[in-house]
Amino acid sequence: MKHLFNYKWQLKDGYPAPGINKNNYDVFGTFVCGGGSTMGYKLAGFNHLGGVEIDKRISEVYKINHNPKYLYTQDLREFNKRTDLPNELYNLDILDGSPPCSTFSTSGNREKDWGKSKRFLEGQEIQVLDDLVFVYCDTILKLKPKIFILENVKGLILGNAKSYVKNIIEKLDSGGYSSQVFLLNAASMGVPQKRERVFIVGHKKEISYNKLRMMFNEKPVYFKEITGAMGKPNSPHDNSIWELRKRGDLDFSHTLTRNGKQATNWNSKYIYGDKVCNTIASSSGSKLIEFEHPFHLSDDKLKQIGSFPSDYNFNGIRPKYLIGMSVPPVMIAQIANQIKLQWLDKESLNA
Repeated sequence: MKHLFNYKWQLKDGYPAPGINKNNYDVFGTFVCGGGSTMGYKLAGFNHLGGVEIDKRISEVYKINHNPKYLYTQDLREFNKRTDLPNELYNLDILDGSPPCSTFSTSGNREKDWGKSKRFLEGQEIQVLDDLVFVYCDTILKLKPKIFILENVKGLILGNAKSYVKNIIEKLDSGGYSSQVFLLNAASMGVPQKRERVFIVGHKKEISYNKLRMMFNEKPVYFKEITGAMGKPNSPHDNSIWELRKRGDLDFSHTLTRNGKQATNWNSKYIYGDKVCNTIASSSGSKLIEFEHPFHLSDDKLKQIGSFPSDYNFNGIRPKYLIGMSVPPVMIAQIANQIKLQWLDKESLNA
């Protein structure tokens, strides 16, 4: 079965994706990172104007790969104070944002870190990370796009974090926006990766849109379909655990426990050839190791699993970090395409 958007592609082939027509809808991004979302919108035929990124090194990578019309290398709080923004940023069809989400992640400290100032890796600045979803809400209410998208981790709708979602929706409701909350898995969209993410999608109340439907049933892409050279061989320590593995083990900790040893190395995950790959995490301590072969994932395979183009220029930044921090381009392309078909195109026809 052919996928609507191919996870194997190259920047040099240009935009949009084969079989997709260019449209006239404008998008601007916040927390643009390496441009995963940017590439997704472009694949879906949208005109992406650029974005805001706090980290200077990553902003340079973004500039090299995407040649944006507008790029603001600064904290979004400072961007929100600007009075010199071009008019077209106030007439957007879509405003996109993926506020940093480590404090909501189910794998982190969650509530213990809420409200604390931390050194955020991308920008190397001290800031309160869980505030950034509301800073992005301020951006929405400042620019007043027709539609906004707010992407975050699954943990945002679990446990006590649900109150954050409630507050987000109430703030945007009072500012004139209707919102819907979706939990979506990239694996259902033709991305070779199990990556569940929350998307809050909203529109101006003055625009009469039907409820948005987000149903994706593309054929799963199993790891055995990913091609390319092997990555770095296991270290002697990793190999000593890997050699004890048994089918059904999810990670090194399962292997160790099953062999009567202390449960450690839980973030060293096995990748099975007949399954969709685990989520790519940006942290240096996380490892994805092939179950059938004693190797870590190569950069070539990481790019395919993240649906990044094979000729993407990382400009010295570790690919796993940037891909792990980014929304998979094909995931956003699928979502943007549905917003186009269900909302924007119908509005244009009724205009």
